[in-house]
Amino acid sequence: MQNEAYLTTAEVAAYLRLKERTIYDLVARRAIPCSRVTGKLIFPRRMIDRWVEDNIDMAEIPAAPAPPIVAGSSDPLLEWALRESGSGLATLFEGSEAGLRRLAEGQAVAAGLHLIEAEGTDYNREAARRAAAPADLVLLRWAWRMQGLIVAPGNPLRLGSLADIRACGARLIARQAGSGSRLLLDHLFRASGIGAEQCNLLATTALTEADIAAAIAEGSADCGIAIAAAARGRAVDFVPLWRERFDIACRRRDAFEAPLQKLFEFARSERFRRKAASLGGYDLAGLGQVEFNR
Repeated sequence: MQNEAYLTTAEVAAYLRLKERTIYDLVARRAIPCSRVTGKLIFPRRMIDRWVEDNIDMAEIPAAPAPPIVAGSSDPLLEWALRESGSGLATLFEGSEAGLRRLAEGQAVAAGLHLIEAEGTDYNREAARRAAAPADLVLLRWAWRMQGLIVAPGNPLRLGSLADIRACGARLIARQAGSGSRLLLDHLFRASGIGAEQCNLLATTALTEADIAAAIAEGSADCGIAIAAAARGRAVDFVPLWRERFDIACRRRDAFEAPLQKLFEFARSERFRRKAASLGGYDLAGLGQVEFNR
């Protein structure tokens, strides 16, 4: 190898004592000298030597692997599947935008997202394009979900829209800023021509959609935006309003590692489909489909 003018990916990995996966990551970031002139990756050894010795045009070698955490938005089906699949992945649900930041900063291996775009016709892709890192970000479809109003049993205030909420002064509890459900609520306000200040919007916010359902069940709020599955098993009712797409964001290389592979393999099982049906409000068409590939 020492006498070869050009190295293959495997050879340069061995030469630098790095994993091939790390070399592909550096190539994706354009952080290592390479050429595709032959139709496959080759690395001029002379330039590799200079790159190592002089740090010419070099970003830092990637940091340690991200912790085995799925951050971002909460989803009952995802949380259940992470446990039952044996993926070994923990959860840290703080909202979609917070999860995307943790993914970019290497604090999570994946993040659940349902970030509605300005026109209300697509999800997550624009946020993925804007994300500062990682360079090899991909979005994998998890499911289509039904969003709507969580209301008291029997819907005693007859709530079916933001106009109804405004008209009767119903106490509306919202998710925190940056969450997918809060962005949807803001979109619905704009689309209906109703300002948030025209509604009885509580100062207290909910960290998860389960917290929305809990607030309605205990009587501290009259309604809130959440998915249909959040109402299951609680003394609340659900009024459907909107269909949204929930994606899992991760690095391309991590999509092929064992934890996420176990999760998506399990998601193709009949047991998983039965669970989705029992929770309600899920459409699994296209699960695992690549929605974005940077």
